Amino acid sequence: MPLKLRLALRDWDYMTPLVLGDVSSPRLQIEVDRVGTLVANVAEDDAHDAAETSFSRYAQMRHDGDERVIGMPNFIMRGFRHRCIITTKDSPIRTLADLAGKKIGVTGWRDSGNTWTRAACRREGVGVEDAMWYAGRLTEAHPITDRLDGFGRPGRIEAAPGERPMVDLLKEGGLDAVFTPFMPKGFFDQDSPFRQVLPDYRASEVAYFNDVGYVPGMHLIGFKAQFVRDNPWVMDELSELIDASQRMWLEKREKYADTTPWMIDELRRCAADLPPNWNVSGLKENDAMISDFAQELHAQGILPRLLTSAELFPLQAGVN
Repeated sequence: MPLKLRLALRDWDYMTPLVLGDVSSPRLQIEVDRVGTLVANVAEDDAHDAAETSFSRYAQMRHDGDERVIGMPNFIMRGFRHRCIITTKDSPIRTLADLAGKKIGVTGWRDSGNTWTRAACRREGVGVEDAMWYAGRLTEAHPITDRLDGFGRPGRIEAAPGERPMVDLLKEGGLDAVFTPFMPKGFFDQDSPFRQVLPDYRASEVAYFNDVGYVPGMHLIGFKAQFVRDNPWVMDELSELIDASQRMWLEKREKYADTTPWMIDELRRCAADLPPNWNVSGLKENDAMISDFAQELHAQGILPRLLTSAELFPLQAGVN
């Protein structure tokens, strides 16, 4: 009898083979719940045994000594952040250094993606103290919630004025740039008023990868600790299935590239710019990225103490 695993995931395209059962295991019966919003804390969620989890919020739990969730170092959401800073088409801002002294919107102060984006800016000389920050909802369709998460500081990190959507503030000049995890609806239209800050963000991202050696990881899978204690093999099994699903989906994208014009050119460019193991899973394989993220959480004042990779992933590090 296979073990049932109730798993909450976003609709990442490369999870399709896993969701459809094209990749499977005789040991696991995986029931995927497709969610639009991440489960806040899988330890307190009766509906799931494991869930896609924010790396930064998982790190906070480990920092606080909350061991109810155990992370699996398979980073199912990865992405460069240079492309995720937008401004208006007529803005003079064209480099990360140009953001110094500017009014910048963020969709959530402690979000993993925003932490990595600030890290990229810090490399170009723009730290937290070098800009004015506003946390708020990206568009009217997004809910009004507390996006400061306890990190607000008058005159430095504040809520978006009037809780207004940041795309509206950006268009009106109330903000100079916005960090966004996903592009707002209409961004890719020819008449969109927005553009990415970096005209050639791809070149910046390739240079970043060549320097640090990784694509930043933002989400991982968090398991209820008791579920893992009862089934110590389950994380390795799921990680292998996720890797297999990614490989199968890439093969299908290469075969059915006509779904998007010029996709074949993009696939060729990715193969030229990145090594085939750019999204490899595992603690040892991602140690540099994990350590850098922990360093950023500490340097940006999100965590008061610097965590080690072993503290974040004790099972994989062999820590009892």
